[in-house]
Amino acid sequence: MNFVEELRWRGMLHTMMPGTEELLSKEMVTAYLGIDPTADSLHIGHLCGVMMLRHLQRCGHKPLALIGGATGMIGDPSGKSQERNLLDEATLTHNVACIKKQLEKFLDFNSNAENKAELVNNYDWMKDFTFLDFARDIGKHITVNYMMAKDSVQKRLNGEARDGLSFTEFTYQLLQGYDFLYLNTHKNCKLQVGGSDQWGNITTGTELIRRTTGGEAYALTCPLITKADGGKFGKTESGNIWLDPNYTSPYKFYQFWLNVSDEDAARYIKIFTSIEKDEIDALIAEHTEAPHLRLLQKRLAKEVTIMVHSEEEYNAAVEASGILFGNATSEALHKLDEATLLAVFEGVPQFEIDKNLLVEGAKAVDLFVESAAVFPSKGEMRKLVQGGGVSLNKEKLGAFDQTITTADLLNDKYLLVQRGKKNYYLVIAK
Repeated sequence: MNFVEELRWRGMLHTMMPGTEELLSKEMVTAYLGIDPTADSLHIGHLCGVMMLRHLQRCGHKPLALIGGATGMIGDPSGKSQERNLLDEATLTHNVACIKKQLEKFLDFNSNAENKAELVNNYDWMKDFTFLDFARDIGKHITVNYMMAKDSVQKRLNGEARDGLSFTEFTYQLLQGYDFLYLNTHKNCKLQVGGSDQWGNITTGTELIRRTTGGEAYALTCPLITKADGGKFGKTESGNIWLDPNYTSPYKFYQFWLNVSDEDAARYIKIFTSIEKDEIDALIAEHTEAPHLRLLQKRLAKEVTIMVHSEEEYNAAVEASGILFGNATSEALHKLDEATLLAVFEGVPQFEIDKNLLVEGAKAVDLFVESAAVFPSKGEMRKLVQGGGVSLNKEKLGAFDQTITTADLLNDKYLLVQRGKKNYYLVIAK
């Protein structure tokens, strides 16, 4: 497989230094992607870069995932309007360990293959480098004029930054450039990949290598992923979509992909899955014939959820999705953990009742009219129950005065009342 061609048809190629494609066609190339460990989880904004490494490895080349333990202590000005908070060493160590675990789902780190992935941390080679040594051995090779000309620096200096650009951040491109020089020298790494906002930092590295050792060094970037409406990809009202299930539940993760627009689904399925071109072309054609079936979104959500979480979590997310739209069983509802239950019914009206009411047992009509105002009156509730229009925990309520006890609680805390097909109410027993 040709790595550049693979990226090109997938819409993952933005800028490439001359000679890069020729290099990749003649030998197994070691390439690296840098990830700053500013959190203990990756989010889907990182996924395009990680998928580049995944495709690189599938095409027979060797990926290095560089965790910026040192540069993460500084903060990169690229694409930012203000300086990042700096992290302490203990936090960074924790973040690095968590990120490595996530990367293992995408890359082969553990086989005996010649092109198995490696994880490297620039803190390992920066921690003993003194400021004086760095200024003398590295700083002298790159002029301030060269560094000032970079877009990321210019944008910050021309009014986009509230507080200007600190010297700490200004040195970032030189530190990233040194990473490339170090990996070029010690790991025969000839290519750095990243998002298009990293072009300035990456080319500082190629220039540093050229001026110090004369080694071969190339750059390749992917476009920054956006939504069709121009909005920021991967951001929701509640923030980032994280890969860690503790921050974004597998259900919410699945729902994010399921709810993208048709136009975005056609782009994202190329970028965020490893499905081959012929199959994707067929999927897009099939989707165009019957867009209401949302075949593209369903396949995209399936592939990415399984890749990031597992098939089991994917199946659970599909089952949970079915609950909201009325075609799931009481058994499926009882299997939901609390986080997924709350995610599924986020935004539905909620009522609190005293849990003690359920110890001896309480009549449904008293609970859902007086304790929780699910129904406006007992007469209306009686009429709806008699017409088969009320369900408790996905089972039809047999009688309006049916006894409800703690045994009926989901996760020992919740009652799900359904009025008609689409009206849900979550009653929380405290």
